Amino acid sequence: MHVLVVHNRYSSAQPSGENRVVDQEVELLRAAGHRVGVFQRRSDDIAARSLLGKAAVPLLVPWNPAVRAELAARLRAERPDVVHVHNVFPLLSPAVLAACADAGVPAVATLHNYNQICPPGTLRRGGRPCTACVTARSPLPAVRHGCYRDSRLATVPLAVGMAVNRRRWWTGVERFFCISRAQLDLLARAGLPPGLLALKPNFVPDPGVYRRGAGEQLLFLGRLSEAKGVRLLMAAWDGLAADGGPGVPLVIAGAGPLEREVAAWAAGRADVRYVGLYDPAQCRRAVARSVAVVAPSMALETFGLVAAEAMAAGVPVVAAGHGGFTELVEDGVGGLLHRPGDAASLAACLRLVASDPAANAEMGRAARLRYEQGFSPSVGLDRLVEGYRSAIAGRASGGANGASPVGTAGPRRIRDAGGDGDGDSR
Repeated sequence: MHVLVVHNRYSSAQPSGENRVVDQEVELLRAAGHRVGVFQRRSDDIAARSLLGKAAVPLLVPWNPAVRAELAARLRAERPDVVHVHNVFPLLSPAVLAACADAGVPAVATLHNYNQICPPGTLRRGGRPCTACVTARSPLPAVRHGCYRDSRLATVPLAVGMAVNRRRWWTGVERFFCISRAQLDLLARAGLPPGLLALKPNFVPDPGVYRRGAGEQLLFLGRLSEAKGVRLLMAAWDGLAADGGPGVPLVIAGAGPLEREVAAWAAGRADVRYVGLYDPAQCRRAVARSVAVVAPSMALETFGLVAAEAMAAGVPVVAAGHGGFTELVEDGVGGLLHRPGDAASLAACLRLVASDPAANAEMGRAARLRYEQGFSPSVGLDRLVEGYRSAIAGRASGGANGASPVGTAGPRRIRDAGGDGDGDSR
């Protein structure tokens, strides 16, 4: 199969899970013998533009005519079987869909976030969940509140692009790949055509490094931000420490807006280590040394790469019981789910996961099995190729077929503050 991948790469100043997913899919397809080309722009390149060029970037967010012409010419010259669109913000724009239509090539798009229904794509405002634009079926609430970078001016190009290109997305894409059932269901409720939505979770490569023994630390690995639950984790840890602690230290690895706050909080403590930003090899080794990996996100994660990577290494996960985590982590089997935003519930789960080495080892084995069955490269390749073939067949038949979702785990229990597993069902 001949595939052209379209992606606007995020800034290299902050590690991007989305960039990583795109790169891994390209490598996976090529290793399987498929021909894969890449059409991309880099957000890093904006810094090298002239002052006038930088000022023009917001105007390109809703529509970039030069990209349409360039991509259409390439598609006519190379004639790929399918185009796989990932991120188009800020330099590509939905003009890539017009280019596909110009050249008569079917397109699929992976929805890594919620930017089809929320201009910043996060479903959060002021540090809290927000569905105002979903309810209004309009991006105007995001503009009113300045949801992107706390700026009305910065939000306007996103809102305009979302409003004027909605119909183009719906008519120009044969399949939207949703990376969790929770995301798919929410998008369908928000008005996206259900027949265009297909479930295709991410895969993660086998790390080649696995846990041996009980582990020596609890690990947070990710962006140091409010949305990722860093402050919640600090509050939960302080509560644990006041009650004797879980018996192993907490290691925090990452970078982000709360970096100084985290470093100051960890300074001088024997039970906490802040280690900064790890490279990929360091991440794999740190995960393999862990009693559990902690993912206390306050946001509705569409998937949860860090959880899948922990499971691949045979390490249990303690995660917030909402969004994609509820499909990755089977509560009490391959890890524990805590009540979202509840520090006491998170603390109870951390204590529980570290208190029984035998039960923890069994969780680790179950987590690895879950990975092998649902999120390994071989499973990911099958899902990806099946999605492409379905899109090509849909175009050939004159319209999108009903999506064929891949089965994932159902709702999981969320542990309450006492950790007894009798929390609300999700």
